[in-house]
Amino acid sequence: MFRALGDATRRDIVVHTLQREYSVSDLARLYPMSFAAVQKHVAVLERARLVTKRRHGREQLVRGNVVAIRQAFGLLEQFEEVWRGRVDRIDQILTQEKEEGARK
Repeated sequence: MFRALGDATRRDIVVHTLQREYSVSDLARLYPMSFAAVQKHVAVLERARLVTKRRHGREQLVRGNVVAIRQAFGLLEQFEEVWRGRVDRIDQILTQEKEEGARK
């Protein structure tokens, strides 16, 4: 999931498709690249479950997957909590060492 979001174009596609459903053709018009390139970006996002795709006649319609985005956000919040705890612990250790050095 995070590898898929590592590309700026894919992140932008997710943002667009969270706002409304787009055909792959409409998405391709938004970017200075070929239809095939956009189609590959959409395929990566679909494999990562960040977007869903459905057929409507001849078109393939793409919609952002809100549930997957919320899961990714929740995971990032957990990582942030771990790192904040580590930074807080480093601050405690440095403060303790500073106080011990001042007593000597």
